[in-house]
Amino acid sequence: MNKIGFNVLAWSANMSDELKPILDRLKKIGYDGAEFFVGSPDEAAYKNIGNYCREIGLEVTTVSVLSPEENLISAEAAIRQKGLEKIKWIIDRSHDLGSQVLCGPIHSAFAAFSKAAPQEAEYERSAEMLHQAGDYAAQAGILLTPEALNRFECYLCNTMEQLGHLLGKVNHPNVKAMFDTHHANMEEKKMGDAIRSIGPRLAHFHISENDRGTPGSGHVPWDETFAALAEINYQGWLTIEGFTRNDPDFANAIGVWRQFSEPWDMAENGFAHIKKMMAKHGL
Repeated sequence: MNKIGFNVLAWSANMSDELKPILDRLKKIGYDGAEFFVGSPDEAAYKNIGNYCREIGLEVTTVSVLSPEENLISAEAAIRQKGLEKIKWIIDRSHDLGSQVLCGPIHSAFAAFSKAAPQEAEYERSAEMLHQAGDYAAQAGILLTPEALNRFECYLCNTMEQLGHLLGKVNHPNVKAMFDTHHANMEEKKMGDAIRSIGPRLAHFHISENDRGTPGSGHVPWDETFAALAEINYQGWLTIEGFTRNDPDFANAIGVWRQFSEPWDMAENGFAHIKKMMAKHGL
């Protein structure tokens, strides 16, 4: 059965008690879970928020990124090892939250470019590190789902074809694929074809409008998207990821310079949109 989640990055990348009333309202709307960004150094806060989610009956997924100093595709072994250690720390904090799935572009560093197309050696390096990370995540009961990003944020994996190529090299039962409609809207020729191509490996799904605003308000082909999900019998999270200027430090870091939609418009109307599409296409 598919579950519906909402990424609280629409409000904040920080882990604090300020999230609790937000989580209460998400639960009241009808969400099955919340997704959190793992980055805050306050380790105790992860257990605190995780315990709160359990108390109110919200399940958890997590997302994170790697810095250039933690790049899994670096030619320098020390940098790759630092990246693996960072992923292990992210897995530990995700476990503190009670996360089921850890997603994001954890195959390589965010917004770090080599001024060249991706090299086969880079896929090999990433795969080696992700295989080891998969072993560690399996012990925590967390599924890793690397994400393909658009060309302005990543160069190793922009498409499902590239992500599938990487995952074939990883060859680990605990490392699957994630699909994000915002990035696919820029990089894939046809949304449905891309979903079907990664179907056997697909384990997490971000519902994101083309401008990162409220799902259903832009030009992502939602009927084609949900029809393809139904065709592959997708069973997993449908999590809204929309960004705002509410957390200026985070917004500046990812190039969000204007308010696409208000967070609660995303949460309330986005939830209704997903339910409508699920009913229409038999998910």
